Amino acid sequence: MRCSLAAAFAILITAATLGVQGQRPSAPWRGAGATPCVGSDGGFYQCPPAPRSVAVRAGRLFDSKTGQMLSRQVVLLAGDRITEAGPENQIKIPAGTAVIDLGPATVLPGLIDAHTHMFNTRGKNGTTEASMLIAIQNAQADLRAGFTAARDMSSHGNGYGDVAIRDAIKEGRFDGPRYQVSGRGIVWGASPPNPAAPDNPLASTVVRSVEEARAAVRDHIDHRVDWIKLFPTGAYSFTSDGVAKYQLMYPMPVLQALIDEAHRLGHKTACHVYGGEGQKNAILAGCDTIEHAFGLDQEQANMMVAKKLYYDPTIVRYTEPGIDDNDAKNTGGKYRMIPIFEKATRMAGATQGLKIMAGSGVDGATFPHGTQGLEFEALVKIAGLTPARAIQAGTIINAEVLGWQDQIGSIDKGKYADLVAVSGDPLADITELERVRFVMKGGKVIKDEISQGHPK
Repeated sequence: MRCSLAAAFAILITAATLGVQGQRPSAPWRGAGATPCVGSDGGFYQCPPAPRSVAVRAGRLFDSKTGQMLSRQVVLLAGDRITEAGPENQIKIPAGTAVIDLGPATVLPGLIDAHTHMFNTRGKNGTTEASMLIAIQNAQADLRAGFTAARDMSSHGNGYGDVAIRDAIKEGRFDGPRYQVSGRGIVWGASPPNPAAPDNPLASTVVRSVEEARAAVRDHIDHRVDWIKLFPTGAYSFTSDGVAKYQLMYPMPVLQALIDEAHRLGHKTACHVYGGEGQKNAILAGCDTIEHAFGLDQEQANMMVAKKLYYDPTIVRYTEPGIDDNDAKNTGGKYRMIPIFEKATRMAGATQGLKIMAGSGVDGATFPHGTQGLEFEALVKIAGLTPARAIQAGTIINAEVLGWQDQIGSIDKGKYADLVAVSGDPLADITELERVRFVMKGGKVIKDEISQGHPK
């Protein structure tokens, strides 16, 4: 151990002497190849190429602020930022600028998935190393599908591994979405702790009192999470006469303490709810985003509007055949949750002023990473949103939820050059978003299947 600590200390001293993270060493480089950059671990990596100017030509461009489709547009960018955007007859492309001509394709802001799980559920024999590799693969699949930003809603038994992946992407270790993460999540423990079977330190944090609730929030924030993920309701069931019942988890004082402590420390909360008292409590307590909400009713939706809360239905994940299979098994085929949930999403879609998000719940189980474009189709065909509003849910609305509306969510001067393109018109056919053919994140082309002048 003494040798390991000394080695770690030596690395930190080297990094401090030769340069700070993301910059070139301050002393003359004496190693192999060109002068590299310094990583967060004090090691070195090949520096990214110098920023350059690029122009993107688009036959169509979706304006997420107005919901309108514009024609014959040009987007100029320098490095990772947009410098100008507008009609081609008003935007002059400077001499020597590399041009990406996307022809008649439709360009949109980079898509944002508000509910992902980059980690698959960790199996009994799963290892940290294997889990991390799978999570990286999932993140890369999401980016290639056009999701240049995402909110991750608990690490599925992998501790704070999502924090490490978020940071690695931010450092440029590998390409992935811009992430906000929630770590382990916090659940209610109805039974006293059992010394013979202690709580899993990698799974959700278990709390059993108001004091433990506040401490758990502080511990999550100490681990540098962005969001606090909460679980006010558990499983659902049906009574003998077909009434849906939902398991209440936290007592209201505990839930209120969780949300208040997060807000006091400048963090937002996301609440996994299915219905019942736990769902109503989450709205009353001011949980920032209400997730799923099978049993959402008009009174609750109106309350969400008044409290300026957001609704993230995650429709595809909870209208899959497996939901019907489970209900058939538990009710003998008498009752189904899917029609109840679909009715709730249609009601939400018709509620004036309710801000609906686009979140998939993608988790590597029944919903593979990279296929989240299906959620836009569900928002249109099940929740009744217009295609424009569905796209806005996955761009400008989600950016607002993340607090990144000044950075992403629309194609505007000063924002990150996060762009995607599809061949057709998603306002005419929302399924186009299931076939994203061009992806740019921060000015870097990640995927290009359609350009007529991709700069080399």
